[in-house]
Amino acid sequence: NWHSNKFAVIQGAFLSANRIVPLCSLQKADWDKVCDPILETIQEITQNKGRAEEVKKTLVCVAWLKLLSAEEDESIEVAWKESPIFSLQNGLPEFNWVVFLELIRSITSINIYTCLLLCLPPSQLCSEVERLVEHIRRSPVREEDVTFFFDVWWELWTCKDFHKDSTEEMFTQEVSRMSSKAIKQPAKRLKLDFPDQTTSDPDLVNIFFCTFRNLGAQITQPKLIFKALSVSINALYTAYLCAPEPEVSTKEKLEILSEIATIREKNNEKLGPKMIAESLKDLNTIQRPCRFKPLQLKFEDALQIMVDVAYNWNCNGLLEVEDKSNISYSEFKSKLGLQNVFAAFHKTKRSKDTPLCSIFEPKDWMTQKNVDLLPDVCAEIARTIISQKMDDYQNFALLFADEESWATCDENYIDFLETNQSAFREQNTLIKLTQSIVGKFSSGSVDVSHYRKLMKVTAEVLAAVMRISKRGFFGSNVPSAVTTSFERELNMAFNCIIQGGGGPSTASNLNTAVSLVARVAFQNPEAAVKAMCNSAISNKGSFHIMAKMLQQLPGLSGRASDSNQDAEGKDLLCSCVKDIIKTKQTSQDEKEQLVKFLSLLMQPVVMTEGDAGAEGFLLPQTVICAFVLPNLAVHSVDLELSLRLLHSALCLDHQGGASHWVMLCSPFPLLYVLAQLHNHTVSVWSMDTQELLVTVLSTLGSVVGAEVAKDPDTWSRALFWLYNKTEELDWTVRFLLKPVWGSHFKNEVPASLFAVCELPEQEWSGLDLPQYGLGTGLLAWTECCCISDSLQFTMLSHLSLDQSKPDHLGMFSKGLMVALTQTLPCCSFSQWSLLLQALRALIDSGRLHVPFSLEYCDYLPLLDLRSFACELRLSVLLLRVFQLLCGSSCSDWLSRDGWGHVGALYAHAVRDMIGSLKTKLPLSAAATGSSVLSQEVLFVLSQIYCHVQHVQVMLPGGQCEQLFLSSLELLSHYAAVMGVFPWSCSALESDNTRHFFTTITENLQNQEMKSVLQQKISQLVSSTA
Repeated sequence: NWHSNKFAVIQGAFLSANRIVPLCSLQKADWDKVCDPILETIQEITQNKGRAEEVKKTLVCVAWLKLLSAEEDESIEVAWKESPIFSLQNGLPEFNWVVFLELIRSITSINIYTCLLLCLPPSQLCSEVERLVEHIRRSPVREEDVTFFFDVWWELWTCKDFHKDSTEEMFTQEVSRMSSKAIKQPAKRLKLDFPDQTTSDPDLVNIFFCTFRNLGAQITQPKLIFKALSVSINALYTAYLCAPEPEVSTKEKLEILSEIATIREKNNEKLGPKMIAESLKDLNTIQRPCRFKPLQLKFEDALQIMVDVAYNWNCNGLLEVEDKSNISYSEFKSKLGLQNVFAAFHKTKRSKDTPLCSIFEPKDWMTQKNVDLLPDVCAEIARTIISQKMDDYQNFALLFADEESWATCDENYIDFLETNQSAFREQNTLIKLTQSIVGKFSSGSVDVSHYRKLMKVTAEVLAAVMRISKRGFFGSNVPSAVTTSFERELNMAFNCIIQGGGGPSTASNLNTAVSLVARVAFQNPEAAVKAMCNSAISNKGSFHIMAKMLQQLPGLSGRASDSNQDAEGKDLLCSCVKDIIKTKQTSQDEKEQLVKFLSLLMQPVVMTEGDAGAEGFLLPQTVICAFVLPNLAVHSVDLELSLRLLHSALCLDHQGGASHWVMLCSPFPLLYVLAQLHNHTVSVWSMDTQELLVTVLSTLGSVVGAEVAKDPDTWSRALFWLYNKTEELDWTVRFLLKPVWGSHFKNEVPASLFAVCELPEQEWSGLDLPQYGLGTGLLAWTECCCISDSLQFTMLSHLSLDQSKPDHLGMFSKGLMVALTQTLPCCSFSQWSLLLQALRALIDSGRLHVPFSLEYCDYLPLLDLRSFACELRLSVLLLRVFQLLCGSSCSDWLSRDGWGHVGALYAHAVRDMIGSLKTKLPLSAAATGSSVLSQEVLFVLSQIYCHVQHVQVMLPGGQCEQLFLSSLELLSHYAAVMGVFPWSCSALESDNTRHFFTTITENLQNQEMKSVLQQKISQLVSSTA
């Protein structure tokens, strides 16, 4: 509605002008006859400055699209349906391009015109600029026409990539729609009268420079000459000579801006945000490569155009500056552009006697200092750029922070910092700001009343940026005026966080907590970090919030670019954690929290969107060097803690490309020490540690192996060193490190293995080991099956066994049982799982003969147990192994911990069998009404239960808790099957089962276990009873 109302007035003005002279055939010379009604109406409508640009942009957009629509011969029916601005266009009379271009010039809408030009495809952009050039050169060529041309040229050069508003989006879409509707004929190209055009690609640089040459002779006014010179010389530099990255520092940039401001003030312009923004935009344009790349015009040709035009001006005495003490802004920009070009000539070792240099270097205005730099003006410009968040404001904030002379520390200075906190959130900026303020404090020139307020403001900036210099606000000498309340603030901060139930749950609460910590850390980082570490370790669940807060205070990591940091301080957090561990006895739960705390801090954190190569608060190599390498010893109290931290670090995602961080941690000695530990833990029955060691060895081996494969020449000596060192260890270690060796070495196994396994000699070789004498082949075979899936597959596929000979099969089965008895105690859970997998494969393939007897059955069951043959045979096999292991010949093999270990492994196998039964008969099968296999499952469960009780009784002590839990699980599943399939067990059968189970359970020595199991057994009542 607003557009329609305003546009109705504009349409009326166009109709009035059309009655004076038809606008569709208006000549350039006749514009003054018709412009008054149009311009007066626009001036009246745009009196509301808030809407002035919007009115002008809408008018330019509508007028331009109307002309393009007419060029495309778009029908009214199509435009009416598809164009969103048809009603606005249709109300305007027919007019030509002269009206449009004169309108843009007259209402000073060059920025709008250039923004819409940049919405066009490159070829169409060039066509429109050529249309403009043709209009400029059409007689009469007035001074304002030439000014218009150079204004458009410069505006196109200064435009950066911009976010399109709704009008610009609509303009782009309409141009695209019209272009796609018709096969567009090539626009009439303006003949620029320039030879050697070897390509037909549109070249905006070529268009502008050729037009500049043609207009040069017509420019005689000094003001216009320097305008043309400033635009053309800077265009030459930015199109051909400018380096990709700006070579001017922020300080130099500020000095130039100060000169510009002083010059423009002398020319009756007011220093303010608008003037500074325009000057900064121009300065950035001068220092950066332009967006338009020359495609036709070579640098030598463009330079020659500059020389020809400048030579003509110089011959006519037009390059002199009358008032050298009060030069214009265009003259100053010309000087900057020429200095840039001459500097580029010097860098590229071009001859200084070029014609361009000979024309301008003798000019005294090129060397004369224009104005004196005023510190107050520099400070004012810096503050304006920062407060208005202009281009590159963060670098200006760094400069502002570094200038101690600007740190007046008065009310205005403090108010400026408080208002513009976000500008000072870069790490270096905050450090420089702190140094400047502390420098002022140290000089004693600051009112003591400003201490607190200034420190509060700076701490708020710090809390927002989440970066702290580890030396704190005052370094080592903290003024007594600000230390009196530190301990109280520290205690208050952490009490608030801890009493909040382990930490804030929302982002706002987290920010509040970080702000509290940041303020106290700003004064004394070490005390704050120590308090955080202590809370993370001691207070249950608080490790998560403490890690989150530290991740938002990365300055405390010690990796900030602070040249004064000492080597010891770089590991501030690690030092604090070490102190806590040394001075207090940490429980298992506290160690658990410590591992989780450090693991979270190693996780990469992206602080801002678009951050590349994000790192964690702690580098993993720092954690390894601080907590792992010093504690890798067999009897170390922190061995498991160290291994868990190493495992957490290795599990972090590694960014591809760069070498893995673990290669900085002496990886080959580390692998050797871990392999030594693996040898020792086998004999101390530390299941968790052994399991963790195998996992860490495999993971670390894979990582190191990948790095070796990428650069084998670099690591070959280390590889051979490690291989030779592992010769003194158990032979299985080299298989755990197989990912490191790759294909560099043969697989070495006890020579006795070749008696039971046909292995190719090209890849395998035998070791003469005294502990592997005659008849130990199956022992070596089972140990190989425990190492990895791939090695197990090799062992199974190359097993030398003639199944057609019963005596061979019988001997193999008995020998394997003996080998299992020897291997079982040395297995970790993962190794035992692999061995169970191999046993199942042998049973299923008929290579392992395990006769099933009915020693726990009063009658022959009339059931089809073929589906459960593997479970029954495996259960009997394990029973026989334990009968042998618990027999008199082996009873002194194991310690108390050893018996607990083998009991837990057996319980693991029982749970594995229960899982297999659940898979074969899911309880959900009852929904289908099928009772197939339910009786069989009950029978198998009863047999396994009896076997478990037999083993429980045989084990020394008779009270393995893991087996007790497995027994409960067997009874629970038995009850579940009875409940889901009630018809699978009659009342009599359930009564017999309860009696049978109770009798078996009576043999248990532990009364408490026996009581619980018998109570569970009493609940096994059939629903048919």
